[in-house]
Amino acid sequence: PFSSSSRSPSPSFSLSKLKQLNQFPDFNNYLIFVLTRLKSEDEPTRSLSGLILKNNVKAHYQSFPQPVAEFIKQECLNNIGDASSLIRATIGILITTIASKGELQMWPELLPQLCNLLNSEDYNTCEGAFGALQKICEDSSELLDSDALNRPLNVMIPKFLQFFKHCSPKIRSHAIACVNQFIMDRAQALMENIDTFIEHLFALAVDEDPEVRKNVCRALVMLLEVRIDRLIPHMHSIIQYMLQRTQDSDENVALEACEFWLTLAEQPICKEVLTSHLVQLIPILVNGMKYSEIDIILLKGDVEEDEAIPDSEQDIKPRFHKSRTVTLQHEEERPQDPDDGEDEDDDDTLSDWNLRKCSAAALDVLANVFREELLPHLLPLLKELLFHPEWVIKESGILVLGAIAEGCMQGMVPYLPELIPHLIRCLSDKKALVRSIACWTLSRYAHWVVSQPPDMYLKPLMTELLKRILDSNKRVQEAACSAFATLEEEACTELVPYLSFILDTLVFAFGKYQHKNLLILYDAIGTLADSVGHHLNQPEYIQKLMPPLIQKWNELKDEDKDLFPLLECLSSVATALQSGFLPYCEPVYQRCVTLVQKTLAQAMMYNQHPEQYEAPDKDFMIVALDLLSGLAEGLGCHVEQLVARSNIMTLLFQCMQDTMPEVRQSSFALLGDLTKACFVHVKPCIAEFMPILGTNLNPEFISVCNNATWAIGEICMQMGAEMQPYVQMVLNNLVEIINRPNTPKTLLENTGEAWGGAITIGRLGFVCPQEVAPMLQQFIRPWCTSLRNIRDNEEKDSAFRGICVMIGVNPGGVVQDFIFFCDAVASWVSPKDDLRDMFYKILHGFKDQVGEENWQQFSEQFPPLLKDRLAAFYGV
Repeated sequence: PFSSSSRSPSPSFSLSKLKQLNQFPDFNNYLIFVLTRLKSEDEPTRSLSGLILKNNVKAHYQSFPQPVAEFIKQECLNNIGDASSLIRATIGILITTIASKGELQMWPELLPQLCNLLNSEDYNTCEGAFGALQKICEDSSELLDSDALNRPLNVMIPKFLQFFKHCSPKIRSHAIACVNQFIMDRAQALMENIDTFIEHLFALAVDEDPEVRKNVCRALVMLLEVRIDRLIPHMHSIIQYMLQRTQDSDENVALEACEFWLTLAEQPICKEVLTSHLVQLIPILVNGMKYSEIDIILLKGDVEEDEAIPDSEQDIKPRFHKSRTVTLQHEEERPQDPDDGEDEDDDDTLSDWNLRKCSAAALDVLANVFREELLPHLLPLLKELLFHPEWVIKESGILVLGAIAEGCMQGMVPYLPELIPHLIRCLSDKKALVRSIACWTLSRYAHWVVSQPPDMYLKPLMTELLKRILDSNKRVQEAACSAFATLEEEACTELVPYLSFILDTLVFAFGKYQHKNLLILYDAIGTLADSVGHHLNQPEYIQKLMPPLIQKWNELKDEDKDLFPLLECLSSVATALQSGFLPYCEPVYQRCVTLVQKTLAQAMMYNQHPEQYEAPDKDFMIVALDLLSGLAEGLGCHVEQLVARSNIMTLLFQCMQDTMPEVRQSSFALLGDLTKACFVHVKPCIAEFMPILGTNLNPEFISVCNNATWAIGEICMQMGAEMQPYVQMVLNNLVEIINRPNTPKTLLENTGEAWGGAITIGRLGFVCPQEVAPMLQQFIRPWCTSLRNIRDNEEKDSAFRGICVMIGVNPGGVVQDFIFFCDAVASWVSPKDDLRDMFYKILHGFKDQVGEENWQQFSEQFPPLLKDRLAAFYGV
């Protein structure tokens, strides 16, 4: 196919001819021939031929004629020891691709032959075979440890271990890398040889080859997670070794070693084994937190003003929409990576995991383990760093201060009155990278700042941060916007006096920001609205804020993903402004309905003709549903005319049945909000909606289940006794949800589920006591325990009224668990008078029923606090 005279195939040859040539079974024979036999051709050409063949194998291997497939496999094994490392690697990739097609089962001689080739005297053959084996171990670790292939690892692992002592570093490195693939899955064959493995690793501790050292470190980090029992006897020397490696001259080795501290911090024995080494470890981690010269070049650390340079599209990382959940809100943590702002990690050089980030993360988790005990090792270093004339060193000191904020907060408090003003001064440092890290670190101390009198730190911090939001450096703008969002969450209504000033800044930034930072600005505005709530509903604030938001809203096309953050932002703004949002609601509402409708239509086309149509991006629909929820919540009954003039109920019926859980989650949230805002439009659909709600009471999808539960509760309150026909559709599932055992892992979520389930059962029982009360005994205990922990509120009120009515219908259902009911009643701080009367009647009724003497015995079991409260409030 390529004569030797044409040195390399033109790309047009490889791509356009491919399709035609693929029809000839021989073409793949040509490709393998060029790769393995045509030594006169240059290496890149031969390798390209192999890669084209690999793509063919990926796409059409099933249709290769048997002889062709056999020839290719044979050629690969015969030539895995090619003199060129590029060709060996290409053949290795080809072998792995074929193996993944035939699942290794169809090529039984592959593993034995490769293992056999490891014994070759010829270095190239041994190295080529190991390269291929390493790729197979990476791709198929689980399959290799299964009975499907009758456990080849029993042979392979001992074999690999022999090569830890090989004279070639490349081969030692392959051998460790192969074994490392099986640590996390605790492969049986490896567990049986674990002591030999660890011994051999220790023997390689002083290896001169960086790749070998890196793989040794990686192995020890994984063993720490899965077989710490085997490392404990050697822990002292392993820690000493890792302290050296964390300072390795090769950054990749240092990075692998630094992961060790991150992993160790999660182990219960961390404190015990590490305390005596902190004096060595802390300075090493702190030292690793300096920007390297290469970092500074990549981050354009010497470019101070870049605000006018447009963002390149690959700078903008995918964002993830946080879907609406109605029941207990668990605060999502902001990502705490100072170099990333709000971004998710991806493969570009800037946000690569590096020694600086790993060292900072390790210090952060260790601060959470050791708390104040870390400070004696840190404070002397910090003094030196924070006031250092060299900006790189000063910058690393500010990062250290931010990294320990969470764990060492208590111990840092005495120093903060001096440090916070210093950090605020650093916000106007001449180096952009110092200004941006100061933003992040200050945000980590926002909680303390807000706890002090506002004039002392909050006001100066806010003034300076707002200036940084308008910085001439994009990285500083980004850090300041993220830090300001954190400050808003902490300060909440403390910000009200400064709203005018804050809005002026944020609105000015609209005209200044390039693409990427605009998206973070939306977040800062949405968070502001969430934090100050209805205080934003002032004509002068609305005048400032809404025109730029609506202008962006009009500029963006329906297909533009920038709508996501803008819709999220508007959702918060609409909820905060309430009636103040009325003048803007119509076009916003219409567009959301359109986005939902378009997405549903596109999904339908795709389902019917997947070969002709693209699958839609359902995030458009999810974010639109969430903004509609925000409108319904903010506008209340004013949303009624909008709903009346649209087909939203029909669309909602479809969304509630979508295959994607997040779509259902957001639909149920909207259903609940519409039920509260304009039940007249929901009521005609109840018969169709209730069965769907019933089937979604499935705790496998926690958020979907929570939102469905909540919506059912809101519907109960509107339907009253007319709820009766639907009780049986939902009751059993709800009882099951609140009776689920709490597994420690999901304790938080379960309290959310049980709480929502309990509220809704109470509401159901309030409107249909005859239907629900017979089941009292099955749910009264978990019902009481999940509601005793929540604050007095409307939902709790309606739920307790329901339980009281049900006890009236079926007093026997509560007898065995009456102490739990007493405890739940005592959890009320100030129930409304008529609810207090209900409690009073039930408690006294029970006491009269059992008689004074039995009541005395019964109340002896009460904890003292409970006894006192019941006596004080209800005279029992």
